[in-house]
Amino acid sequence: MKSVTYYIGHSDVVRCCISASDCVEMVTQSFKMKYDSQLPPKISIHPKGDDFVNTMPCLLPPQYGRMAVKIVSRIVGAEPSLSSTIQLFDSNTGQLLALLDGDWITAMRTGAVAALSLMTFMTHGTSVVGLIGLGNTARATVKCLLSVWQGTPLKLRLLRYKDQAELFANQFKNEKNVEFQIVDTIECLIDEADALVSCVTSANGLFVPDESLLKPGFLLVPVHTRGFQNCDLIFDKVFGDDRGHVCGFKYFNQFKSFNEFSEVLLGRVPGRESDDERIICYNIGLGLHDALFASTVYDKIDKSGLSTIVIDKPSGKFWV
Repeated sequence: MKSVTYYIGHSDVVRCCISASDCVEMVTQSFKMKYDSQLPPKISIHPKGDDFVNTMPCLLPPQYGRMAVKIVSRIVGAEPSLSSTIQLFDSNTGQLLALLDGDWITAMRTGAVAALSLMTFMTHGTSVVGLIGLGNTARATVKCLLSVWQGTPLKLRLLRYKDQAELFANQFKNEKNVEFQIVDTIECLIDEADALVSCVTSANGLFVPDESLLKPGFLLVPVHTRGFQNCDLIFDKVFGDDRGHVCGFKYFNQFKSFNEFSEVLLGRVPGRESDDERIICYNIGLGLHDALFASTVYDKIDKSGLSTIVIDKPSGKFWV
């Protein structure tokens, strides 16, 4: 039995023209369907050092008729260092529908989740956000945040590293609702800031050893989780995208409070309850987001110009 599988490359995904605000809407939607999906925690293997390869399966709710598996790796020295591929299946037949390059999806859904975290948990009326690690994930975060931000102009503080801060600010120079400030130390970055987003992929120590610098009401969004373990013990609330992703953290059993982000978005548990609460939002990454993005791309794209792969499978029982 032969069937056709589509290959959807990076340029094909970009050609779908999915907006930043659409990305925020999709991650919101996917968080809310988490408990109607089958979503085991990701499986991680480590070839050497800080390198990793993660396998992230997800079965979407029945009405979608889709399931997906993402393989994402970070290999030091590779270009890009973070790379991913998504397999999208028809969950009713098991047929492989498409093989998608996952790099754009990974960056944008991760940035959308960080932006949604800021919108959900920042103290009302605040607008000063520090950013460290100014690669694609941080750029996606700012794109998504600006697409949905309706408050006073954002003030984004960037930690200087080589010329990355200047290049970062230049990308958004034509945006009307944001002001950039480049600083030289982590202390200046968080001085008077209301939130900190960390997109640094590797850390050998603590970013903020003096927790007193993180004022009441502070929101911490460690997109890549290293460097803030000391905050786990003192912050008032910790939210995560999945309990299975954080239950192995060293201080998990000493969190003052833990709930999943989906529970907040569904209105089942409160998020921020006072302007003084210090909150951490650990979103390690859900295959659910990738599955919904991949399914959306598959339905949206004009398949007439795509490359195809002919899958040759047995049509019945066979003997070896």
